Amino acid sequence: MVSARVEIAGVDPWRLGGELWGAGGSGFGAGLNASKAALDGLCFSGPNLIPLCGDAQAIRSFADRALRRARMCSSVVGPSQQVLDLWDELSGEWGPAREVRSDQPLMALDRQPDVLPDRAVRPVRADELERYLPAAISMFREEVGVDPRAGDGGAGYRARVSELIAGGRAFARFEDGEVVFKAEIGALSQRVGQIQGVWVHPDRRGEGLGASGTAAIASRLVRGMGRVASLYVNSFNTPALAAYRRIGFRQVGSFATVLF
Repeated sequence: MVSARVEIAGVDPWRLGGELWGAGGSGFGAGLNASKAALDGLCFSGPNLIPLCGDAQAIRSFADRALRRARMCSSVVGPSQQVLDLWDELSGEWGPAREVRSDQPLMALDRQPDVLPDRAVRPVRADELERYLPAAISMFREEVGVDPRAGDGGAGYRARVSELIAGGRAFARFEDGEVVFKAEIGALSQRVGQIQGVWVHPDRRGEGLGASGTAAIASRLVRGMGRVASLYVNSFNTPALAAYRRIGFRQVGSFATVLF
């Protein structure tokens, strides 16, 4: 998520849409990987607060900086150890959280999927926004637990979905003009594409549309774009975990998310 931003915008906060905080070390190198190697800790502060790496001392320094101003982020997300340690430091002033998801397997696929991709899954066209948007809203409400239209009537979320469609990163299977499966490529770095927003119409669940649809997007990333396909999922979502494992995804780490 952060690599994709840095590769496009560099580390200038105005262009990046947030700040990169470093702890200790000798400073920034030529890129995010070099930065991580040269520093004792690294954290992105923007719409989400993302502690990328760091020991206990680095996490405390990130918490001290975050607490200098009012909370601006909608979540704290990233590697589970860093997120949970950071939340321990922040919770006294930022708590209580709406929800803490402490175990979210981070999964990756670097080869063709084991499940046959659904050939009916395709990029959503710009003129299909109105048909796609209700499915996107339903997914967001189920996954995040809030309505993305709250506050501004949905203008911001609509713009984000429209941006994904325009970039060719929103995918769906339509039947009789209705979305029965959807997902998106949210972040796209030079090496990895993150699949997000996987959703199947409630009347069609249990038919394998989620597995074959996700396989279609993973195949596009791996074979068509030369990327590793990645996603993370709540540990309690056993049907989704089973489907992703059936596709061929393997766990490569663990994320955590604190939702406000």
